[in-house]
Amino acid sequence: MADGGVKRRLFTVRNPLGLHARPATLLARTAGRFSSSIEVRRGRQAANGKSVLNLMMLAAEAGAVLEVLADGEDSEEALDALEALFEDGFGEG
Repeated sequence: MADGGVKRRLFTVRNPLGLHARPATLLARTAGRFSSSIEVRRGRQAANGKSVLNLMMLAAEAGAVLEVLADGEDSEEALDALEALFEDGFGEG
């Protein structure tokens, strides 16, 4: 990712089962609606935010804090959409 226009936000995984297959799929599908590149980081691990398998490999449990980076014309809109998912606990409470 180029550092010039990268936007970053921190999100906490709120759903009880963490970032398992269903929320990872929701995250990847939502990220895929945007042209911006999306990267999700947990500590030193980084994942392509548009890849379900990459996201699941982060093994982010409930309470984990993830840094999400978006780079592109619609980066702010992408982060807003992802924030809504995290805030809602991916529909799992």
